[in-house]
Amino acid sequence: MDNGLRNHQDAYGHLLLDYFKKRRGIEVVEREDGLIDPSETLPAYYFTEFEDWVVRERKATRFVKGRVLDIGCGAGRISLYLQKRGFDVQGVDISPLAIRVCKSRGLKKAKLIPITKLNSKLGIFDTLIMFGNNFGLFGNPKRARWLLRRFYRMTTSKARILAESVDPYQTHDPAHLEYHKLNKSRGKLPGQLRLRVRYRKYMTPWFEYLIVSKKEMQSILKGTGWKLTKTTNSKGPAYIAVIQKDRI
Repeated sequence: MDNGLRNHQDAYGHLLLDYFKKRRGIEVVEREDGLIDPSETLPAYYFTEFEDWVVRERKATRFVKGRVLDIGCGAGRISLYLQKRGFDVQGVDISPLAIRVCKSRGLKKAKLIPITKLNSKLGIFDTLIMFGNNFGLFGNPKRARWLLRRFYRMTTSKARILAESVDPYQTHDPAHLEYHKLNKSRGKLPGQLRLRVRYRKYMTPWFEYLIVSKKEMQSILKGTGWKLTKTTNSKGPAYIAVIQKDRI
């Protein structure tokens, strides 16, 4: 998986490709405790135009500047919108088929690179975008801090990260509360998830995915050269953090 998912693992990519071609598909997320979360609405959202994005995303685009790196670009909705506005945008994803969909839709720069392989060889950026709850791609606090320091070295002096997450504490669902309790007993953050994505006969490997409150995000950022300066919000527990480059 060093250079991306293999075909039988690329559940997300097959979902995007099928939706791109046939306008149908159901994404299924499975958590390690057995929780299954199917979604018929998400595939369509991955292809939405700007006017149909949620409010927090539309607000957050005001903070985009300079050269842009879209981390976990998926079907390319963010990258394509910014490209149309004249930004120099590089999309990256771990899914080969997601990159194929991006290129088919007209994204000029789309590359197969896992988040752990990102470095300054790709270029120096002014804005890093992690919409679609892609702060979760950091996986766990330790890896988040390691990657944030790496991002520090591949960005300009006044760079910013626009990262979406979900406050895990804003729930009354017993299944989620039980999982929070399990995580605490293991010395993990409540929103430190272990998931896999399934679509038809395709299934990703298990992976770590991190959702955090604003307070937890601030704690993770300490000592990395980044600080949370503001957030954009809309209804629900999700938010987008504007993370500004700071001195280490």
